Amino acid sequence: MTPKVPKDVYEAELFRLQSELVHLQEWVRTTGARVVVVFEGRDAAGKGGTIKRITEYLSPRVARIAALPAPTERERGQWYFQRYITHLPARGEIVLFDRSWYNRAGVETVMGFCTPQERARFLQQTPGFEQMLIDDGILLRKYWFSVSDAEQLRRFKSRRNDPVRRWKLSPMDLESITRWEDYSRAKDEMFAHTDLPTSPWFVVESDIKRNARLNMIAHLLGSIPYHPVDGTPIELPDRPAATSGYERPPRDLARPVPDHAASLVGDPERDD
Repeated sequence: MTPKVPKDVYEAELFRLQSELVHLQEWVRTTGARVVVVFEGRDAAGKGGTIKRITEYLSPRVARIAALPAPTERERGQWYFQRYITHLPARGEIVLFDRSWYNRAGVETVMGFCTPQERARFLQQTPGFEQMLIDDGILLRKYWFSVSDAEQLRRFKSRRNDPVRRWKLSPMDLESITRWEDYSRAKDEMFAHTDLPTSPWFVVESDIKRNARLNMIAHLLGSIPYHPVDGTPIELPDRPAATSGYERPPRDLARPVPDHAASLVGDPERDD
């Protein structure tokens, strides 16, 4: 196994890649390109952390995250792909799907939320659906984050004891522990039908989070023929001279939030 990238090297390379993502964003915005990135994989495989690093310095007006909740009763009566179509990008947009239409091939199949007929129809229709996106000019990239059973269990235990991450440990996550082989079979069949030359799956080995993030972002950047876009130089205007007659209202008329930060600093005179 490749060793974990040292933290200082990771942080330096991550920032370099994030800078390139900004160039990609500006290329997308300027050229009107449309980019769809699908993130799939087992629970706790590292999809969310990677998405967070991708979007950290991007404009939410250009790069959006689509993380759909369970379908409503009305959505259950629609064509399966219909609710995902509304989240596809317009010109000059990037959409990152934190799980996607592939829910039907994964959790819905394993947990019995769809019928065998619905699953078979999905596997039959998906290549055609994705080909329509590609034919219309959308740049589609699909990533599968692969995590071992031992590492997944370690991350689940870590979440269980972390007060700010316990919300990430859902009943579905717990159920996935006992259905490991069922998810494996579902993933294998999904790949057999949807890992195609025109819309392939790219597998991200994610037992080491740092490595996985760098590998995925570097691959995404390398797969899109973007180039830096020359921007107009930014010049800050001179602040105009103060006009006569304006007086700022007294501060005691405002309602400031309590100075919580002061309680952390303490009394400088006492500390001396």
